[in-house]
Amino acid sequence: MSVNVNCVGGDTHNVFVYGSLLADEVVHTLLKRVPPTAPAILHDYHRFKIKGRVYPAILPVQNNKVTGRVLLGISGVELDILDGFEDVEYTRSDVEVFLMDKSEKLQVHAYVWSNQNDPNLYAEWDFEEWKQVHMNDFVKMTNGFMQELELPESKPRVQTYETFYKPENDKPLEP
Repeated sequence: MSVNVNCVGGDTHNVFVYGSLLADEVVHTLLKRVPPTAPAILHDYHRFKIKGRVYPAILPVQNNKVTGRVLLGISGVELDILDGFEDVEYTRSDVEVFLMDKSEKLQVHAYVWSNQNDPNLYAEWDFEEWKQVHMNDFVKMTNGFMQELELPESKPRVQTYETFYKPENDKPLEP
């Protein structure tokens, strides 16, 4: 599958997203556009809730699947922004997804949780619940992250998140 998108910098990338980046508002805040997308399934992975966080993690788990979408035609600069946003908690990995609308497979990047033995991972993360409870604040935090990126000594996304979601201001999360 080839995607023709006008991007400065040559090669484009396709990125499978499954959490906060399912929301166009978050993608637009980061990339200043919403690229073309395709609904997709990532087989043999599970999407977990993370204790103390409002966003999910994925890890390989046999016979499970994660539904999401592929952001198509991501430029190198945009991929750098996504790498910074996902920060050290995730590792960008190459995976194969099944495109639901075309019934074909596609090699893409996905951000996989770096700590495979993290005791804070539990249950199944729910996008609809996240949209209702956390999306507005998450978009504000993402805006802060983008403003930070423009500073000479910008903070990593995890630090921006932890500053924004101070425990005394944070809505209670499930254990």
